[in-house]
Amino acid sequence: MATPDEGTVRQRKMLAGKRKRDGISESNSDVELDKLVKASQATKASGSEREYKIGFVLITILAFVSRFWGIHHPNEVVFDEVHFGKFASYYLEKTYFFDVHPPFGKLLFAFMGWLVGYDGHFHFDNIGDSYIANKVPYVAFRSLPAILGALTVSVTYLIMWESGYSLPACVLAAGLVLFDNAHIGQTRLILLDATLVFAMACSLLAYIKFYKLRHEPFSRKWWKWLLLTGIALSCDISTKYVGLFAFITIGSAVVIDLWDLLDIKRPGGALSLPTFGKHFAARAVGLIIVPFLFYLFWFQVHFSILTRSGPGDDFMSPEFQETLSDNAMLANAITIDYYDSLTIKHKETKAYLHSHPDRYPLRYDDGRVSSQGQQVTGYPYNDTNNVWEILPAVQEEKRLGRHVRNHDLVRLRHVGTDTILLSHDVASPYYPTNQEFTTVSIADAYGNRAADTLFEVRIEGGKQNQEFKSVSSHFKLIHNPSKVAMWTHTTPLPEWGFKQQEINGNKQIPPSSNVWLVEDIPSIPADSPRRQREEKKVKTMPFLQKWFHLQRLMFWHNNQLTSSHPYSSAPWQWPLLLRGVSFWTQNDTRQQIYFVGNPVGWWIASGLLALYVGIVLIDQFSLRRGVDVLDHRSRSRLYNSTGFFFLAWATHYFPFYVMGRQLFLHHYLPAHLASALVTGALVEFIFCADSAEQEATYQAIKAGKKQAVAKRHVTARERLAGQSMLAAWIATGVILALVIATWYFFLPLTYGYPGLTVEQVLRRKWLGYDLHFAK
Repeated sequence: MATPDEGTVRQRKMLAGKRKRDGISESNSDVELDKLVKASQATKASGSEREYKIGFVLITILAFVSRFWGIHHPNEVVFDEVHFGKFASYYLEKTYFFDVHPPFGKLLFAFMGWLVGYDGHFHFDNIGDSYIANKVPYVAFRSLPAILGALTVSVTYLIMWESGYSLPACVLAAGLVLFDNAHIGQTRLILLDATLVFAMACSLLAYIKFYKLRHEPFSRKWWKWLLLTGIALSCDISTKYVGLFAFITIGSAVVIDLWDLLDIKRPGGALSLPTFGKHFAARAVGLIIVPFLFYLFWFQVHFSILTRSGPGDDFMSPEFQETLSDNAMLANAITIDYYDSLTIKHKETKAYLHSHPDRYPLRYDDGRVSSQGQQVTGYPYNDTNNVWEILPAVQEEKRLGRHVRNHDLVRLRHVGTDTILLSHDVASPYYPTNQEFTTVSIADAYGNRAADTLFEVRIEGGKQNQEFKSVSSHFKLIHNPSKVAMWTHTTPLPEWGFKQQEINGNKQIPPSSNVWLVEDIPSIPADSPRRQREEKKVKTMPFLQKWFHLQRLMFWHNNQLTSSHPYSSAPWQWPLLLRGVSFWTQNDTRQQIYFVGNPVGWWIASGLLALYVGIVLIDQFSLRRGVDVLDHRSRSRLYNSTGFFFLAWATHYFPFYVMGRQLFLHHYLPAHLASALVTGALVEFIFCADSAEQEATYQAIKAGKKQAVAKRHVTARERLAGQSMLAAWIATGVILALVIATWYFFLPLTYGYPGLTVEQVLRRKWLGYDLHFAK
């Protein structure tokens, strides 16, 4: 194994070559090394950052040009603009809506609309609807993601610069994002991903700035960048919940940092436990508490703006809906009395509780035997067979005016067939573990089947003796003897059930899919005093109660996005860019927007991710065999800085493998940005080597021959003093030339113009991309 004086294999070759070229003998090498180190330090004061600043300005200008070029085209609604443009309009109209994403990104769009005086009159109902005809300031809306997308390129450059990488590495990493068709396409439309990726990049930059100040703990700058990291993380997760992956990235780095601080043998000296506790508490405040409060703040803004009833009402609880003005629940809720005739609707599938004279077959397709009772089904349309009379549990002389209350035991009489609803221990058609629902005659219902026809009305969140009301009382109908909940689902019954929905008894009572509501009481005449109501005041609800309720619904509905989509893709397809997404087409002009990345750029980045893993494995294998192939600083950057970028890629990519929801190519954009950072770092690692003198100084300090100086951040100029950057610039130039050529080739699919001939489309069907107008 190499001694400290010998250095590493890589540095011994470099140092020996330099000594030979300069005619330096071994005896006076230490003196010369000191001179070279001082000279490299003096270089820093000569305005070396000017080149970086020029590169930054040029990159930023190109980013804005590429994002804003032709942003007015197409002047129609494109892809998911139907959602996020609509939500901005709802904000401006103060109309309540429901969405599975947090509000921050949508609030930014609403803010842009407010700035230009837009009133939200257009609701983005269909892809292809004209913005011009409907007088929508769509360019202003699209300018927001374009600005953020352009700034993302600048932040990518700054990340590499702040991390101490050479100018070629900075240009390459930023260039891979600058000339990427997917990043451009996603940041020219009214979509959330520009905000998401920008916030993720800012969180990486802020944490790097914070980490560079680790030798100045609790200073003002240290606190500033810690808090800015937390705010960037909060903006990330406040845009989409996949922003949680950035928390995992930064959190993992923080855990490693805290573990190093706990080391009693750390180079800077051991920390006392109280001091370590302060470090831990500061990070908890800056990276957990502050982001969470900031996250809550956007929901407070969300609730404060959306005060009017709207299309999102049906997703919310009755208590929540009563906090909205103009709500139908406030206007139409009627207290239900015994002997009222009701139409009962499933909250989730919107199907009515229905029955008809036809019976279940003797045997189902799997050979199980049914009761051959009267069918009880879910039917999605208004029908006379949807009407049920609510009866008291005890047979008695009919007395009107008695209210039905929470937890009452009732019977339901099907008005059309004059039979009573029943559930019993017979398997349902589709679910052998669930009970069948049927009806029996009135004689049987009050005779030997009396117990099986009793059901409990259990109002969601209801109090004891609370009145049961139409529309506003969301409830579960619990079969009293067996304690199963009436439930339905969307899988249609066979022909014998007329393709209607199955109704059965679900043994799992808590799920919200068991919830029903009374939509109307047709037995009450239109001019009845019971339908005449006084104007009710809008109720209030504590913020945290509203927030918890909305969070639960958002998570649940997000997990339900499992249906197939013609342009969905699997995570394993993303690094190799195996398919894209059709955003927009126009038949007359043969124009189309097809969302796909820059294939060459993505393939190079993915290849270098694999190369990074290979280099680390080889280095570890060499160390185990006693061969030190890397100098100290190169290894430190490979594992720490480049490793941090690789961690960001991994944490933004691999979690998608365990998700069951719909996935699309745009989910890979944050990970792609991280892969661009890895690419820039590895090109420098491969084509540049740290100064041999710097390694010699490190080895001398390690051997005790020199006194250690105070630690500080070392710039790329200092690290690479005296080294030629030609190879790195050539590699960067070749890669970017290929990337720019591919970017230009796919531009008509990114910008949506000009229209392409059949031959031109076919030339762009790389890897079988499902492009339009290919024939």
